[in-house]
Amino acid sequence: MKFGKMKPQRRNRLMIVGLLVVSVGSAVGLALMALNENINLFYSPAQIVQGEAPTNTTIRAGGMVLDNSVQRSKTDLRVNFVVSDMQGANVTISYVGILPDLFREGQGVIARGQLNDQGVFIAEEVLAKHDENYMPPEIAQTLAGSQKKSPADFQGTPL
Repeated sequence: MKFGKMKPQRRNRLMIVGLLVVSVGSAVGLALMALNENINLFYSPAQIVQGEAPTNTTIRAGGMVLDNSVQRSKTDLRVNFVVSDMQGANVTISYVGILPDLFREGQGVIARGQLNDQGVFIAEEVLAKHDENYMPPEIAQTLAGSQKKSPADFQGTPL
């Protein structure tokens, strides 16, 4: 079989296809690298205590803030508190900054940060979870006033 010179038209097509493949491959590679850097996996206190959570990597951890566990620094904005899964696994979280308004003991929180080698979670951000059943008082009053009572509601009430 004899191979000769490639025709200029075919060579140009091959170069365009090759350039297209390299461009798409580079774009996909860059997108995957960007997504990999932004992934923050969630770990429960039980998983952190068992050693499943990576150290010195940005992750998310959450649970309920234990009663009487919040310790505020007198000199700066550092706050240490203990988060639990309410089944015996506890993780200490250290945060420097202003906590959200909904943060309190007995409330659920999610923190984003890194677990250090001593097992303390150093938080960069703390988010307080609110009650799913929350309804502003004005809306609750409006709904309560607009509900019509049925005849069964009046049975047994004195006149």
